[in-house]
Amino acid sequence: MKLQMKTMLKLMRFWPPYLGAGVYINNISDDMTSLNIEMKFKFWNKNIKGTQFGGSLYSMTDPFLVLLLMHHLGNDHIIWDKSATIHFKKPAETKVFAKILITKEQIDEIRKKTANGNKMEPIFNIFINDENNNIIAEVEKTLYIRKKSSQNK
Repeated sequence: MKLQMKTMLKLMRFWPPYLGAGVYINNISDDMTSLNIEMKFKFWNKNIKGTQFGGSLYSMTDPFLVLLLMHHLGNDHIIWDKSATIHFKKPAETKVFAKILITKEQIDEIRKKTANGNKMEPIFNIFINDENNNIIAEVEKTLYIRKKSSQNK
């Protein structure tokens, strides 16, 4: 499964919404706990003010926490985005970068807290930076995670 998920993540740059926006993963850690994402700055993802379009900034972070957790927790867990908020800090006029990170401790905590079928709703923060390493946005994501019962597998 590791190779399949890693390959899928690399191929996501060709998924039409990401291909159009210029979003791609430039690095995936060997242990599949982090990845780095970039989004180009092109005329088709500029807003009316000539800066990075906010919807594209959010979308560049959208599926990756769920996908990394699916890799680590397997098919025994239900994992969904429950909510997300993006806080814009500064307009971006360059390529932007984000790092998605899930620690081994967070994965272990999720396994422990969901072992009996209880749900967990962890909150993750993702920072989007410009080429000058300025934080231009912070995405706060709440996930819904629950271990499947033997009846629902």
